Amino acid sequence: MNLRDLELFCEVAHVGSFSKAAKAHGMSQPAASEIVKGLEEQLGCELLNRSIRPLQLTAEGKIYYDGCHELLEGYRRLEDRILQRRDKVVGPVRVASIYSVGLLQMDCYVKEFERLYPDAALDLKYLHPKDVLDGVLNEEVDVGLMSFAPRRADLVCETWQDQKIVAVVAPQHRLATRSAIRVAELDGESLVGFTCELRMRQETDRWLKQAKVSVNVLHTFDNIENIKRAVEVGSGLSLLPVPTVRREIDIGSLVAIEIEDVDWVRRLDIVYRRTKPFTTAISRFLELLNQNPETFTQPGDSKPSESPAATNSTGKKTKKREPRSQSLPR
Repeated sequence: MNLRDLELFCEVAHVGSFSKAAKAHGMSQPAASEIVKGLEEQLGCELLNRSIRPLQLTAEGKIYYDGCHELLEGYRRLEDRILQRRDKVVGPVRVASIYSVGLLQMDCYVKEFERLYPDAALDLKYLHPKDVLDGVLNEEVDVGLMSFAPRRADLVCETWQDQKIVAVVAPQHRLATRSAIRVAELDGESLVGFTCELRMRQETDRWLKQAKVSVNVLHTFDNIENIKRAVEVGSGLSLLPVPTVRREIDIGSLVAIEIEDVDWVRRLDIVYRRTKPFTTAISRFLELLNQNPETFTQPGDSKPSESPAATNSTGKKTKKREPRSQSLPR
């Protein structure tokens, strides 16, 4: 038995599939199956119920999975402590983000992190809000980026960005020539919005109700890209954060109009488990998120991007993040 075998078993249990786990670990499906079978023979019990799909853990398998997970986390912390003595930043940083944060916003952070810490391994995936939250709660990811994260005792939620909300219309819309409108002018307009189960839609409904504005919701989607496409073809207007439509504004496919008498913002949060012990790599990534991307080193620059008083996208000064306790959670 070795740590790689335990990592493979945890991956099989997580995805419920030998083939998917094997692909993630760069091996064949029969090889992955043989490794798990070897673990079962060593323990003298079945760890997986193979009679159903996706595969599920047996009672003994659940105990073994929890123990393996704790063992692997402990080893990563031990490895990190040793590498810190050599000023090395290594190891995985698993991040899940909602789709609307998007590559355009995250690309600069990813590139700067990889430049500063080439020995670390940043894994960034885009998911629906519920899946981001579940990933954090289940410790499948280290950090989540989502809008209006729920306040819970077992979570830390740090406000990352406050993104201004604007009315977004197609160039041919009757309001497209306006640079600003009052909120009352939205009354009776056709709206393209998010589906009702998403927190962004719930906040939008609350804002409109407070402003005593009634809109005609024509279309709803569960992702921001489909909303933008619907607005582009003239299906109605939408209320969206400025950063999510910058590319479309630049190329002229959408027009953003300020709503001058309200202060609506989408709050983006950084979310992680309160008991989560951070490696140095995770701490460095969080520090980077709270810097202004304009301070990052550009290709050809000779000076590093780190500065004693960086600012985040909201203009607030940030302090250097101290590594969190490396002790095991109680």
